[in-house]
Amino acid sequence: MNNQLQAFARQTLKNGLDRLPAGWQRKFALMYGRQGGRRTVVDCEAMPISDVVDEIPEDKLDWAMEQVENSRKKHKDLELERGNPNVYR
Repeated sequence: MNNQLQAFARQTLKNGLDRLPAGWQRKFALMYGRQGGRRTVVDCEAMPISDVVDEIPEDKLDWAMEQVENSRKKHKDLELERGNPNVYR
């Protein structure tokens, strides 16, 4: 993946994560911010989500984008079930 595509993927991730609640962002940070266990949970949780996204290895960007998109769809469905029709408009 070239640098332009990586930058696009990272910005897309950041935009998608911004639309998710803090708890969902926390899960994402724990999946991608621990650096294979080298970073503590506490340190990971203290990181801004944009820094977590910036550290995602290139080979994991596609999968991370799929996860965020699936999370957004699930969150939207949950909000619609709760009677919030204005979610993601």
